[in-house]
Amino acid sequence: MGDLGIGIIGAGRHGERYIRHLVEVAGTRLAAICRRDRSRGEPLAAVHGCTFHHEWKSLIDDPRVDAIVTVVPPGLHRAIAEAACRTGKPILIEKPMATTLEDARRIVDAVQRSGVIAMVAQTLRFDATVDAVRAHVDAIAPLHGLTLIQRFEPSPLAWLDRRAESGGGVILHTGVHSIDLLRVLSRREVTEVSCFTRSIATRETEDNFVMLARLAGDPVLAQVAGSRALGGRTGLIELAGAGGQIVADHVRAEGWIVRGGERARLPVTAPVPTVREVLRAFVAAVTDGAPVPVTVIDGARAVAVVDACYRSAARNGAPVSVESI
Repeated sequence: MGDLGIGIIGAGRHGERYIRHLVEVAGTRLAAICRRDRSRGEPLAAVHGCTFHHEWKSLIDDPRVDAIVTVVPPGLHRAIAEAACRTGKPILIEKPMATTLEDARRIVDAVQRSGVIAMVAQTLRFDATVDAVRAHVDAIAPLHGLTLIQRFEPSPLAWLDRRAESGGGVILHTGVHSIDLLRVLSRREVTEVSCFTRSIATRETEDNFVMLARLAGDPVLAQVAGSRALGGRTGLIELAGAGGQIVADHVRAEGWIVRGGERARLPVTAPVPTVREVLRAFVAAVTDGAPVPVTVIDGARAVAVVDACYRSAARNGAPVSVESI
């Protein structure tokens, strides 16, 4: 069997990261790319010796493409995922998996009916600092509270503030990382949220939010916040438990375990390109039968929490329940 032919839909700034890192993933070849801007897409395909498609549908139908990676505005994910499922081709979907809960459910349904291998690229799960935090959660258990905060500069991508194209603001496009990580670190589902938003540098979408959440099971409370309106970056992870605390920053690749008045440095390994690790996990699932580390159910549950945040924010922070998948 030859190398797995990967077709990448979306070859903009983030899509080019996938193109660059694919050469580091054994057993693969870049078979085709799709980009709306033909004047930039065709030369890029020529450089990488692959086929160029102006329309994503023709890339999916290309017999040289064995598996699909979609790195496009998430409003397109449902149509692309359903088409991939009809052709039986595995698909890696960039986060957020969908812009609406209905689309997320339709993607889950298509994947389950077709049996196609599908993965969501929640890249923060593959971060080295996050790995170190996950490895030490049991050392401070049981957990009493979690705080996850990501703050960044305003995005240079204009389409992110066009609601019709982006589907939402910082909650959907950045907060979904922390929401997914909240589920992973707590090992619980979010059942209820209260959310507040603000727009500082944006016009059509929110660029700041705070979410307070109740988690299933034991009475664990959580806070998730995010901003796209600052002059610096933060990736705070704080876990508080009966056995101590973990305080880390995945942007700075550092962290500590705190007990009483003492702290010990968290053993964080050297940072790795998370896009490369996502691709490796996806390819391993397709070619070796390895478990899919981030399923479409995971993706849909994160979208369900995002949906609850927007419903709560529209009601001035009133608590709302997270819908089931």
